[in-house]
Order: sequence, then structure tokens, then C-alpha cells
Amino acid sequence: MIVYSKTKNAFLLDVLSNDIENIMAGHMKQAANRKVAARELESFRNSLSYMDRILQDQEIPGDCGIAIEYHIPQTSKRVDFIISGANESKENVIIVELKQWEKAQLTQKDGLVVTRFQHGEKLTGHPSYQAWSYAAVLQSFNTTIEESDIGLHPCAYLHNYKPDEVITNTFYQYYLDKAPVFLKPDAISLRNFIKRFIKTGDHTGILLRIENGKIRPTKSLADSLRSMIKGNPEFVLLDDQKVVFEHARELARHSHPKNKTVLMVHGGPGTGKSVVAIQLLVRLNQEGFFTQYVTKTSAPRDVYFQKLTGDKTKVELKALFVGSGTFIKAPENALATLIIDEAHRLTKQTGFLKMGDNQIKEIIHAACCSVFFIDEDQRVHIDDYGTAERIEQFGIAAGATVQHLALESQFRCAGSDGYMAWLDNVLQIRRTANDTLIERLDPSFSYDFQVFDNPVELQQAIYAKNKINNKARLVAGYCWDWLSKTNPAAFDIVFPKYNFEMKWNLGDYGGTWIIDPQSVTEVGCIHTAQGLEVDYIGVIIGDDLIVRNGEVLVDPSKRSRMDKSILGWKKLMNEKPEEGRQLLKTIIKNTYRTLMTRGMKGCYVYCTDGETCSYFKSMLHKTL
Repeated sequence: MIVYSKTKNAFLLDVLSNDIENIMAGHMKQAANRKVAARELESFRNSLSYMDRILQDQEIPGDCGIAIEYHIPQTSKRVDFIISGANESKENVIIVELKQWEKAQLTQKDGLVVTRFQHGEKLTGHPSYQAWSYAAVLQSFNTTIEESDIGLHPCAYLHNYKPDEVITNTFYQYYLDKAPVFLKPDAISLRNFIKRFIKTGDHTGILLRIENGKIRPTKSLADSLRSMIKGNPEFVLLDDQKVVFEHARELARHSHPKNKTVLMVHGGPGTGKSVVAIQLLVRLNQEGFFTQYVTKTSAPRDVYFQKLTGDKTKVELKALFVGSGTFIKAPENALATLIIDEAHRLTKQTGFLKMGDNQIKEIIHAACCSVFFIDEDQRVHIDDYGTAERIEQFGIAAGATVQHLALESQFRCAGSDGYMAWLDNVLQIRRTANDTLIERLDPSFSYDFQVFDNPVELQQAIYAKNKINNKARLVAGYCWDWLSKTNPAAFDIVFPKYNFEMKWNLGDYGGTWIIDPQSVTEVGCIHTAQGLEVDYIGVIIGDDLIVRNGEVLVDPSKRSRMDKSILGWKKLMNEKPEEGRQLLKTIIKNTYRTLMTRGMKGCYVYCTDGETCSYFKSMLHKTL
């Protein structure tokens, strides 16, 4: 969607009226039905006046196209300023990222700087990175640009920024080469940059064609995905995985606005929900159906993106991996297919500000086909809202055909359904016939489950396994404050009796803690592990889950005060004690169930409570 689209001459007249900010506000109201805040009006007034000066050159044709506030489809991103025209026989588009910044701080994070916004300093994208990434996304997903061979030329204009050693630092050279940055004294240079590519006007409706262009993965993206997925054994589909994949693919291919579909895929830990989801994402995009992978938490998105690319600069692929709050204002049926992994983690509204109406409703509204991968026994947060019943209700209300499939074959925990059943029985989530892990199972069973009396021994066992292939990690229940977040010298999980001290995982890894080769010395939690897997998982069970006289109990007061997953539990217990008691029991037990099923080959456990430790040992060999 383009908010404002005129010729250069018409734009210059609008600025000359000394009312460009209100003209923009009117266009915004008409195009997006949105009221413009005072700070945004000021931004329009200032930045567009600077662009007016840049364009006051007779060599820049008066009939070239000017677009302001172009909303990139299927994203919340907006291109500030676009100029369209031609250079001899080549159609060109210049993308200008406008900034009112005056200062920035250098970082050691690829393509990121720190600058001051209204509410303080914030880590944000380097302007050249932003401009280039918008161009890369457009290049990858807008077929008009590919089919018409339209040249995209991104740049950034920081009209208030005096030259320093930060914004043009060689650390950002890759992006500066892709999208040059023009600072306060560089107006003439920016003007010359425009004149290199815009020598004649927009006589072929370039902007209109782009706006109306079909949004789908272009051949280059499909080829890129195909080459990355080829020969990767992690993504070979087996048994019911293949059945679910082919059925979901067929539904997606035949869904359209008059034939909306919702598919729920039910499956426990290790049944391959994420494997099918990623394979489906790849295949549908290869076939030309614009499809996105959606999760509430960032860790699965970050890890699967990293596995697919191995290249953090491929921003066009990042458009495939999005958060569940992305679709608050998405148009109806704007996407072919949305694949929602860990659908049980969806929340009713988005973020601390409770934005939007309802995530399930918004997702179904935005896509012709919605595929929800769900395991209601992995609800681990008080705000987790995704249930099969709710998804079905919203699907029917949207006029969609709702279907259910199940993934039942176990591809984790040594392929043993018995371990999963035993764990549910031990945690007293549900009663099963698997009351012992060893003596009643098949002798060929090879899953390595051990209970340790000493946390240092657990730590060393995981370190040893990790040396094999970087696929072993330590995790814990959130029973310790994250002191190291603000004090790097502090340790978070400390057991003085054993001379044991470790830190929670650093924020530097983002969502890739579970695969970063340097992160084994840190402890993860449910928020960095759910939806992911390793070969061996070491689990520290805190005092929030204890056993007394053979009964598994939970104690929410032992959770860290910094843990948001049961935020408001005391109020809930006062207002609805029975409901609160059951919910807290479910969340805490599900947390450990989820953590203890991250290991494909083994799970090692240490319990801070002695009686609980004895209970787990007894359940290894118990006979009736």
C-alpha cells in the first residue's frame, strides 16, 4: 500500500504550500484510516522539506514518480520515500530511508547501532541496513520487480547528522556498499546519486505496477531455499509426518478467499511438528505460495532461520519467519498460508500493551490457509491461550473448513513412546501403564536417563556429551533470579555446598543459544528451549516441583520474582483459588515435561530437593 503517490512537480507544490504534514495526514487517513500523531507530523514536515531541497534540480525530471510511506506487504515495515523513473532503457526505483538522527553509537552487532528515541536509547538497525533490507525483501517477494527487471537502489539520508566515526564506520561497510548513507553535508551527493538512475520520468506506471504486483517468492528465493534444504537429513519426513505434510500441502494449494481452511496438527514432543512445519514452509514457497512460519517466541524462528541459511545477511529469508503478533492489522486473506508452530503458546493479545484483538482470530483472518501445530500439554505460561477448541471456534466463525490431523510417531527420546508415557506418569500429569522406565520396556531401548546427586556431576556429564557435536545443553526451571543480566560478574544458579555456580544464558545469542558453540557453559530456560531439541539435555529441577510421600506437588512461590510465566498468580489464587491451583500445577508440570523432552538421546536430571531426587530414582526401577 502506498499512502502518497504523485509526480515530483506535484510533490514540490505540496511542500511549497507549507502544509505538507497535514496533506500527509489526510492521505494517511484515507489510505490507512489512521490518525497521525504530533511527532509523526513534525517528522513529515522536517524530512520532506529536506527532500524538497534535494529534488530542486532541473535535471531530475518533473514527471518522475514520488511515493511516501509505502507499506511492504505482509510486514509492518514502511519505506519512507521512493523515487521512480528510468535511466535510458532501464526502469529504476530509489528507496530513501529518512532519519532525523543527530547521533548514534557503534555496536559490535551486525548491522545494528544505538541511538536515542523519544523514550531513551535503543538498539536499532543501521540506516543503510534498513534501506537495503527493504529493497531485498521487495526484490524477493514482488514479482513485478523481478519480471520487469526493475533496478532497486536503496540509500539513507540523515539530514541532521554531522559526519563522525560511527555511522560510516567500516564495521558497517557491507551495508554501506549496498545502500550508501548521506549525512548533513551530503545533499549534493544525494542529488547526484538520484540523477545517476533517474534521467527520465516514470512513464510506465512503475509505482502502480509494484503496488499491484503479485506477492510471492521469486525464483531466486525458491532456488535458494531448495539448495539449502537439499540433502539435509533433519528434514526427511517419515510415516505420519509425510501424511500430514502432503495433506497440509494439498489444503494450502487449493485454499483461496472463498475456500478458507484451518488445519490443526496435534502432536506431543518429538513427533516432528517443527520438522513438518519447516518442510511445508520450504515446499510451499518453492511452489509459489507465499507462506510464513509463525511462533510466539523468537527462539524457534531464530534457530530454524540460522539452520536454513547459515548467513545472517539474507534478510529476504527473515521475512519468512515472523512473530504471532504480526497480523494485528493484516488485510483479510492477504497471505496464501500461515504455518503456526507451538500454537499452544499463542496469547489472546500481543505484548505488554495488549495490542490487537485476538491472535488466533487475526491469523485466521490474514490467511487463506492456516496450519496450527499444537500440543496443549506444553502450555507453560499463564497467558498461553492457544487451545484446539478456541482455534476451531474462530475458524468456524471465519467461514473456514476446520480439519484435524495427528502426529503420533516419536522421533525424539530414542524414538520411544514409552519414555513419554513414563514421564507423564512420573510427573503425575496422566496415569499410564509405564510406571517404570527400565524393567518393563523393550531391552533394545537405548534412551539414556540418569538422576544425579550432585549438580557438578550433571554439569560435567553434559560438557562431555557436548564435545561430540555441540548438541548438549543445561536447562533449569525458572527458580533463580537473572542477576547476571545487569551484573555480568554475578552468577545466577549457585549451590555453595557443591561449589557450583552458573549463569543464565546471555542475551547476546538472541534465540540461538541452543546451537551457539559458546553457550554450553550457560543455563537455558523454557523460553529458550521450547520447540527445539539437542541430543542430550541436562535438567535442574528447582523447588517449584517437589515430591512428598509419593505425591508430585508444585510451589509457585519458589519461582523467581523475575519469571513472567506465572505473573499475577497470587491475585488469581485469591480470586479463583481452585482454577488458579489447577492452572499453576499444569504450567509448572508442563514446564518440566517440556524441558525433559528436549533430548533426542538422553536426559540427565538433578533435583534441588532430596526427596524429589529419591522419587525419580525409585521410578526408574519400580515394579508393581
